[in-house]
Amino acid sequence: MRYNIALNVSKRTTYTFLKCLVFVMVFGFLLPKTAKADPEPPQNAESNLDIGGVIMDHIVNAYEWHIATIGEEHYAIPLPVILVDNNGLHVFSSKNFHHGHESYMGYAISSEEGLKKGKIVKVNELGETDTSASFLDISITKNVLSLLMSVTLLVIIFISVARGYKKRGVSAPKGIARVIEPVLLFVRDDIARPTIGAKYERYLPFLLTIFFFILFNNLLGLIPFFPGGANLTGNINVTLVLALITFIITTVSGNLNYWKHIVNTPGVPWWLKIPVPLIPLIEVIGVFTKPIVLMIRLFANITAGHIICLSFISLIFIFGTMSAVFGFGVSPVSVFFYLFMMLLELLVAFIQAFVFTLLSAIYIGMAVEEHHEDAHKIKHAVSEVK
Repeated sequence: MRYNIALNVSKRTTYTFLKCLVFVMVFGFLLPKTAKADPEPPQNAESNLDIGGVIMDHIVNAYEWHIATIGEEHYAIPLPVILVDNNGLHVFSSKNFHHGHESYMGYAISSEEGLKKGKIVKVNELGETDTSASFLDISITKNVLSLLMSVTLLVIIFISVARGYKKRGVSAPKGIARVIEPVLLFVRDDIARPTIGAKYERYLPFLLTIFFFILFNNLLGLIPFFPGGANLTGNINVTLVLALITFIITTVSGNLNYWKHIVNTPGVPWWLKIPVPLIPLIEVIGVFTKPIVLMIRLFANITAGHIICLSFISLIFIFGTMSAVFGFGVSPVSVFFYLFMMLLELLVAFIQAFVFTLLSAIYIGMAVEEHHEDAHKIKHAVSEVK
């Protein structure tokens, strides 16, 4: 029994991973990109530090993957830039932008303040931004590469787990399956089944997908070196797509009882419905605010954690510009609080994956919940058959 459930769920979850990857990639390409080539120039000439620029450079997207800075040399992995305009497809390496200070093939990374800052823009011969030009940017940015790596890792893990169950049958799990099976059963028994009810198996692959996707990317984001360090789940485009998938599934799965409760909420006084449909209006607005809350909660918690951790490390360099003694003196305190925040972020990585999955399951459960009388009739009919 356990073998069949685990094998089927592992296979269905793998397929759902691939479907969600396509969805995220397609919609992620069409959404506005938030990318940054390099930190802004230093604002303090004496200290030669721009802490805000360094922190923002870490948490936003980029057209290259920064590895390390040694002295004046910046070491980074250039990523492919893919642009589509009226002249066709353009593919080249991001190193041709020379850290955002030069144009290449009529394109450049904008350094102007505003919505286009850090994004690729079309420039004329004078180097000025051509606002009338239109093109599609489907470049493999830092976050896109992180997405591909994390999903590839998840697919490999779940295929390996499924093959292990197929090979060993009902015997005790081995290897990575020892870690995956308790989490899988936790999502099934403590999230999907209590919140959705009898129809939970239909939505279990999706819930497992978003749980493991968010968890793995949260953990990868805590690793300070390649292939970690990307702030994928702290990118609002990614959290928007995840929330949008939940919204679509909830809306499509909603039964007649779900929509009747929205239009005519039972137990509410009539004067809150007629002549001004106040409660129905609030319920309709709630349909859209639920996925928005999902999107913002995950984005804000992950991004805030990265900013706080980097801020503690930055204190060393801020005090170091005043005096070497101050720099060394504050170092133990900064490192202590940094390690404390990293442990807290490790906990938050699991909590945010759990909360997003739980709320998605609750919203789906509300949409597919049967009317109490209908549920009683179904239960009575089943008991008669037995």
